[in-house]
Amino acid sequence: MKNLLAIDIGSSKTTAIIANYDELTDNLTISGVGISNSKGIKKGAITNIDMASKSIKNALNDAKRIAGVDVKKAIVSVSSTYTKSITSYGIVNVPGNEITTKEINRAIQTALYNANIPQDYQLLQAIPYDFKVDDLSEIEDPAGMSGSRLEVALHIIVAQKSGLENLKKTLKIANLEIENFVASAYASGLATLKEDEKELGVAVIDIGAATSDLGIFINRAFRHSDHLAVGSHHITNDLSMALHTTLADAEAIKINFEEFVKSDKDLIEISVIGNEEEKQKASITTITQVISARIEETFLLLNKEIEDSGLKNKIGAGIVLTGGFTNFYNIKEIASQFFDGLPVRVGTPRKIEGLFENLKAPEFSTPIGLLLYGKKEGLTYEIDSNRQFRSKYSLDQLSPLDEEESKQEKESEKEEITSILTDKNEPNIFQKIKSWLSNLF
Repeated sequence: MKNLLAIDIGSSKTTAIIANYDELTDNLTISGVGISNSKGIKKGAITNIDMASKSIKNALNDAKRIAGVDVKKAIVSVSSTYTKSITSYGIVNVPGNEITTKEINRAIQTALYNANIPQDYQLLQAIPYDFKVDDLSEIEDPAGMSGSRLEVALHIIVAQKSGLENLKKTLKIANLEIENFVASAYASGLATLKEDEKELGVAVIDIGAATSDLGIFINRAFRHSDHLAVGSHHITNDLSMALHTTLADAEAIKINFEEFVKSDKDLIEISVIGNEEEKQKASITTITQVISARIEETFLLLNKEIEDSGLKNKIGAGIVLTGGFTNFYNIKEIASQFFDGLPVRVGTPRKIEGLFENLKAPEFSTPIGLLLYGKKEGLTYEIDSNRQFRSKYSLDQLSPLDEEESKQEKESEKEEITSILTDKNEPNIFQKIKSWLSNLF
């Protein structure tokens, strides 16, 4: 039995969830949860390490107390605020004409080596989205197939070094070690998406308090990630400024908006900013106009981000909305007007044994997804944040190459380098040589 700990550091709340994972039965059971208000975090980024670490400690201590266990290693979400996406490609010869996990790893590592990663960024995750064996493309898993050449297209998520270092320092002060960093959008997708949606193509949008994380899955693979620095807290700010009231009253108006709409009231009483003892009247019509303007802008921007990805025409299953913002009144129907006819649904985390009732809400999609990541849910192949190769297969079950097979592999690699040297029409010859030598040694 293994204990998994998920830490999701959001702009409004920090969540810690502990689960027991039985590797023999592949059964996951949640045993403890802690939630605290986030401090020292703005727009998904850490702005005060000491305050942020205290938020993590508070959530973690509650989770450990309920679970009755002490967990030191955590799977931690990384907001898209820190990240960007890169695409790269790799190709390797296949010794013995049969593809094993070893060749798949080599192909992925080659693609990663060929990637143009900015100097101030580092790898977060590298996930293959297309394999090609000889002339056959769109292969989901080439393991066990026959072929002489294996190619891979790789979706690489990189994170700002400075942002990641600040996150590491924050977790260290909270007495936590890092098992893995995981992109928030990817985790949300693991928790909320159905297999047929990922097959047909789907965009998952996790809208939190200050940011919106976008992830696109096509042919079961994670193809694109991005973010928008807009969330539900922007509605609160807009209401506060438009109505000249306190942030607390503006937040209450946002939360209770459905009640106001369904009531017969035209006016409600709110505080005056700067003098909370003084009261004023606010029009429900004005409130509706302010909220509608912000929501419309948010969905128009998100639709543009999907269009800019170049993958919109491949999203057959539509849009899945998740995160705390989806609790807003009539949000599914509102969103449906802004994605050019694509179907829209609200995604909640999948059911897990021992799942506390409040964890079934959309705002807990990311931490639930982190736990599923820990049990290799939906995994085929990946290079993780530790630069370790992860596979759904157990690597220790792979038979090692014998002496003759090893000799054949070396001969094959020599022939491939020779072919690169003699092909005068091939561009970037020296780059390819460097790539192959790196792969060999």
